Amino acid sequence: MKVVFLQDVAGVAQGGDVKEVKNGFARNYLIPKQFAVPATHNALQRVKQYAEQAEKNRLRLLQDMRELSETLNGKRIDVEMRAGASGQLYGSVTNAIIADKLSEMADRDIDRRGIEVEEPIRQLGSFDVSVRLHSEVQAQIEVLVYPTGTTADAWLQSLEEAEAAANGEGEGESDDAADAVNVADSEEENPSDAS
Repeated sequence: MKVVFLQDVAGVAQGGDVKEVKNGFARNYLIPKQFAVPATHNALQRVKQYAEQAEKNRLRLLQDMRELSETLNGKRIDVEMRAGASGQLYGSVTNAIIADKLSEMADRDIDRRGIEVEEPIRQLGSFDVSVRLHSEVQAQIEVLVYPTGTTADAWLQSLEEAEAAANGEGEGESDDAADAVNVADSEEENPSDAS
């Protein structure tokens, strides 16, 4: 069946295109959802009008996704999960969970297929995740996975304190080594001063 597309259909056609599609696809999906109309004489007369309207819709969608990207970029979402003593999760944080949290934050639907997580997250911690909102628009977010029974901020603070303590011990050791070198230098200088 030959149809005229009224709007873009991902992977099939853009608005204003005239294409031959399978009868069932046209009758059961494209026409009922008003993505396309049969290619009648009147519809073919309006192809240019449909193409212009589809282009306006594409530009509006792109602008909308850019604004959403600016809103989401750099934001942190917190995911509470049950975890063992080693930080291993009972379960995993998937792109669907992240999409649900982002949808709550943005007050609009975020497609889980746009969340680019190479593998489901199976550890406690902070992870950088890329969100593809449009073919030309991406946002970077932080996903904080924290254990059940604490708050995200309290857990993050305990992580920072543990990291600072670990760094503090490392710095102390290097200070001790520097003191040992200074003592050795002064001992070498003292015998020459005495002679």
